[in-house]
Amino acid sequence: MNDEQKNSMLAKVAGAAVALAAAWVAHKAIDAAWKAASGHKAPKPDDDGDAGLSELVAAAALSGALVAASRVLATRGTKSFASRVNRNRLTR
Repeated sequence: MNDEQKNSMLAKVAGAAVALAAAWVAHKAIDAAWKAASGHKAPKPDDDGDAGLSELVAAAALSGALVAASRVLATRGTKSFASRVNRNRLTR
């Protein structure tokens, strides 16, 4: 395995780890914001609560959009970081 393949694999693994961490942080932020705004936790798919359909749809849309956006931004940031590291390694 050459250096470029190793760097590519490292960037993929780091990108996946950062994306998972970003999704977890976004999910926690959504839970905190939902509780602050409504006074109770956001509805979850496995809850037997009495949340209405509009509340379920709003929670799903908000969490899906923010988690997806955070994962995309984290992945792009990791890719950018990996390319800067590779550029710096090549110039030395």
